[in-house]
Amino acid sequence: MGGDLIKTDKEGLVKVTGEKGLGEVIKPLSQEIHLFDTYIAGTAYLKDPSVLDEIKPGDRVILQREDNRFDDNAILVLNGKKQKLGYVPEKDNVVFARLMDAGKLLGGRIKSVSKKSESFRSIRIAIFLVDF
Repeated sequence: MGGDLIKTDKEGLVKVTGEKGLGEVIKPLSQEIHLFDTYIAGTAYLKDPSVLDEIKPGDRVILQREDNRFDDNAILVLNGKKQKLGYVPEKDNVVFARLMDAGKLLGGRIKSVSKKSESFRSIRIAIFLVDF
């Protein structure tokens, strides 16, 4: 950890000393618990479908709740640059939305990318719970 330490101040609050943030210091203590495999829905409706050209198996994706008038449980799937790739399918999102709303950190990883036609790609993702 090189000089980065977790300490408590005189009020008992936890703080990190050093250059790295708390997330980097506790990262070795976290584990990913695989929950489910699914696909990214809505890729045909992206404003900029060129973002799909950059993704490959193994890439991490960010899962983020969205206030959506069509789906109360909508979960966006974003690439590492926080560009929209699509959504967790509505048929699969209820449990994950509840977990996220309860403060759990979920993430994902691209499992496969298959180009079905010029305008459609099938993108499979793994969803996991980040546990500390």
